[in-house]
Amino acid sequence: MVTEKSAIFIIFGGSGDLAHRKLYPSLFRLYKSGFLKDHFAVIGTARRPWSDDYFRETVITSLKDYFDDSESVMKEFAQHFFYQSHDVNDSEHYIALKNLAAKLDDQFSAGHNRVYYMAIAPRFFGTVAEHINSEGLKTDGYNRLVIEKPFGRDLDSACELNGNISKAFPEDDIYRIDHYLGKKMVQVIPDLRAHNPKFEKALNNKYVSNIQVTLAEKIGVEDRGGYYETAGVLRDMVQNHIMQIIGATAMDEPEATDAKIIHKHKCDLFASLKEMTPEQVDQDFVRGQYDTDNLGEENAYRQEDKVAEDSNIETFTAGKLEFDSDRWSGVPFYVRSGKRMPDKTSRIDIVFNEKVDELGIKPNTVVTLLIERKDGHSILINGIDYKESAQDFIKFPEEKEFDNAREAYESLIIDILSGDRVHFTLWDELRSTWKYIDTIEERWASQTPEFPNYISGTMGPDSAEMLLERDGNSWVWDD
Repeated sequence: MVTEKSAIFIIFGGSGDLAHRKLYPSLFRLYKSGFLKDHFAVIGTARRPWSDDYFRETVITSLKDYFDDSESVMKEFAQHFFYQSHDVNDSEHYIALKNLAAKLDDQFSAGHNRVYYMAIAPRFFGTVAEHINSEGLKTDGYNRLVIEKPFGRDLDSACELNGNISKAFPEDDIYRIDHYLGKKMVQVIPDLRAHNPKFEKALNNKYVSNIQVTLAEKIGVEDRGGYYETAGVLRDMVQNHIMQIIGATAMDEPEATDAKIIHKHKCDLFASLKEMTPEQVDQDFVRGQYDTDNLGEENAYRQEDKVAEDSNIETFTAGKLEFDSDRWSGVPFYVRSGKRMPDKTSRIDIVFNEKVDELGIKPNTVVTLLIERKDGHSILINGIDYKESAQDFIKFPEEKEFDNAREAYESLIIDILSGDRVHFTLWDELRSTWKYIDTIEERWASQTPEFPNYISGTMGPDSAEMLLERDGNSWVWDD
């Protein structure tokens, strides 16, 4: 049974690519399904001097890229959209925004609920949050602040940003988006563990040889060269997406699946990340940058738009993480992410050892959780769909629901409207992961890599294979 939600969305950066490519299509899906119907409105803000009518036309145009619904349905949806030209540093603009939101709240009976969505450059997050507070935009309904990554570029900047935001909003009202936490497989990992006792019992250092997380992309940086020059794949993919995937997979079994308990176990896990010396960074983390392909038809990273000709930014990284905990001490967690790899894949490979035979699981079994489903498969056992495997120690509890899983942003917006923070990132988690990543970044900043060092369309630099071979292991996903 779908329960209609009521809120005024104020989207800072409402004229931008993220809003048109992700947010508006997701809101339209919620509109068609009934989660949003009569009691909501969207205010888009940006510096551009658009009218309401022009803004609505851009929204409808963005929907036509994803949907084949009639234009009348799209126009009906777009009547809930309004626009205000906005300077994030001008207090008067926030007062005008407050008055417009109050007017629309009365018009649409939105229950005095507000969702403030930051689809803008991170350098403006603190400024906007402070003005929302100081200019009295908050209401007696709920007031939820949604923040896109990146949340800082290191621990110091993340602390400064969090300090500015927390002056205006309590932690319980801050929703830090990580779209991988909106993906169905990542969301159901706690349920998967709870519904498969034998699988859960095997998730520890007695039975696990190693765990691998791979987030690979076939494309290059495309039009994100300017962003990548300030980030690199370690900050862009490992610090947030990969760490959160590890958190869902490796945290202690939660007593319940509510947000406070899930986040407590994740915080405990990340706090146990084994610190590295600079010499250990050299040994346990490798980086790469893509060259052109074998035919010379693809750009090398250094040939991409807005990329320096001598750039030392990594487009690939692989590493070994370890935890100082009773559950995981001694188990390597291998992580890998890169651009211009042979195929697109997002997967978790759990490699069991010989002792797992004690639990009735075949020795050296590999369980693969496919975050991005491939050929209709969600879980593989030794490369075979779990439903066709001779082993039955793991079953998917919601397979039918998985087939109709919502798009990640759609799912996360529902959680925001429902006040459910389980699939968002807490500050304590970020603080631990940034501290860990900073150690690697600081070491890399003191060295000059020999880039480019892998051909487009390959598995990355040879050092990524050697990283596992040194431990007597190998990557499960290998072209």
